[in-house]
Amino acid sequence: MEQRPEIPESRPQASPTRADLPQYSAFGRHFRRLVTFDRMEAVSLCHSVVYTGLLICAFVLDGPQPITFILGLTHGILWIGMSITSVFAVRYSVINLRLAVAISILGCIAPFFGSAEFLRQKHQRKVRSRERLAG
Repeated sequence: MEQRPEIPESRPQASPTRADLPQYSAFGRHFRRLVTFDRMEAVSLCHSVVYTGLLICAFVLDGPQPITFILGLTHGILWIGMSITSVFAVRYSVINLRLAVAISILGCIAPFFGSAEFLRQKHQRKVRSRERLAG
C-alpha cells in the first residue's frame, strides 16, 4: 500500500482553546484561531476566480481599463498575502509544506495550483475520516 504524507488536520467545528495549543506562542495560538485550512481554501478559490477574470479581461476582452488594472492589482495583493500567510501556516501546522509550495511558488504562475491542492487535500481528509469511522 502506498504511503501518503501526513496532512495536518483542521478543526472547523470550534476554535482551539489555549489548552489545545500549549506548544505555540501567544501569536501562534491567535494565528491558528484566525487562520484555518477552510478559510485559506476559501481565499484561494476566490483568488482563482479573480485571476480567471483577469485572464478573460486581458486576453479575450483586449484589456479594458480600469477593470484589468483592478483585477491585476487584486491578484497581486492576494498572491502576496497568501504567500506570507502560508509561511506562518506551515510554521503553526495549519497547512503542510506541499500546499505552501503550491500557493507560493506555483501560485506566481497561476493560483489554480493552490486551489487544486486545497481541494485534493480536503478530499484526502474526507477519505481518511471515513476510513477511521469504518475501521
